[in-house]
Amino acid sequence: MEETMQTNTESLTASPAPSPAITVQPNAGWLLIVSAAAILMITMGARMTTGLFISPLNTATGLGIVTISFAAAIGQFVWGAAQPICGAIADKYGPVKVIIVGAFLLAAGTALTPFVRSEWSLLLAMGVLSAAGAGAGSFSILIGATAQRLPPEKRAFASGFINAGGSFGQFVFAPLMQAIISSAGWIAAMLTLAASTLLTIPMTWALRKPQAVAVPGPAAASAAVPAAAGIGLGEQIRIALRNPSYWCLHAGFFTCGFHIAFLVTHLPGEVALCNLPASVSATSLGLIGLFNIMGSLTAGALGSRYRMKSLLALMYFSRAVIIVAYLLAPKTALTFYIFAATLGFTWLATVPPTAGLVGKLFGLRYLATLFGLTLLSHQIGGFFGAWLGGIARFQSGNYNWMWYADIALALLAALVNLPIKEALVVRTPAVVAA
Repeated sequence: MEETMQTNTESLTASPAPSPAITVQPNAGWLLIVSAAAILMITMGARMTTGLFISPLNTATGLGIVTISFAAAIGQFVWGAAQPICGAIADKYGPVKVIIVGAFLLAAGTALTPFVRSEWSLLLAMGVLSAAGAGAGSFSILIGATAQRLPPEKRAFASGFINAGGSFGQFVFAPLMQAIISSAGWIAAMLTLAASTLLTIPMTWALRKPQAVAVPGPAAASAAVPAAAGIGLGEQIRIALRNPSYWCLHAGFFTCGFHIAFLVTHLPGEVALCNLPASVSATSLGLIGLFNIMGSLTAGALGSRYRMKSLLALMYFSRAVIIVAYLLAPKTALTFYIFAATLGFTWLATVPPTAGLVGKLFGLRYLATLFGLTLLSHQIGGFFGAWLGGIARFQSGNYNWMWYADIALALLAALVNLPIKEALVVRTPAVVAA
């Protein structure tokens, strides 16, 4: 009979001696990290500027805010659903082919969106093609690929650095797309965005199978993957789904997705309700990305020194405080900029500690898949954040109830992360009767 037990990381020395870890040379490691961050910069930059196109898309097609919000919500879900699937493929066959196929899907969906004229064509272009393509070049694949190729002491930093690449994409693409929309029109902006996504293809060169060297000593022992040794993907998923801490991560990440999708989709609408120009929303989205670069790097650095569950709880609690402060403040451009900067510090800074905890619980062998499943929960939250935001605007003319839901969910997410046990789940061998 097989069973799982939990043990602190320090007790791993009692486990059977692992085989030597395989990692890349230092210079190749930096190239790997920078390339992964650059890929995420483009795929997340494309996703995080969606809200800038909703108003012109609505004007051009007449489909209505609820229909467009639903298509964006489907895109949030598909982006999340694609990640465990693409992660499983990448775990088995490597990440390069997955990212290349994703680049073509993202480019095709983005290029087709300006020419849709029906709900179903919008769902296909924005909700399926673009989202699935972006998911193939996103967190779970990139963080999983680098974690398996780097020594343990570099993984937390690498995760934060890669995550910061996604934030930098938002910082660059939001004002750039708004500038193109203002000067050449939204169709030209979207076609430019589609073309830029193909730049991820040459960047995959660094993610090919590395020239590996053995890492001796303690680093090799901590780089081993005891939880996944000798078991298949299906069994590893079953072990994870029986673990309460894993479900706590899912619950917190659901809230994170709700927040992010609501703001990415509807922040321009909130700015318009306050009678402020569109440039305020573009600048605010850019500031979120800029400050999340610092937040992501900080989270990656602190993840190797403090309990990751405590970092997550603190970030979620701070979001509730920031939203309350925003609701009480006068709605000026400066208010939006301060709100964007403070919220941006935690925006996607939740990714490094969440990925780190998944790796800590279950090892690295199937990290892309298991972290991809948490991202699916993140995007289920994103589905409701994008969709319900459109319904709230249509029904009440504002987003007040969405802000209240944001506050409640942030407080719940802070609480649900506290019981997480930061311990490796070790699969013990079956006991054979004499």
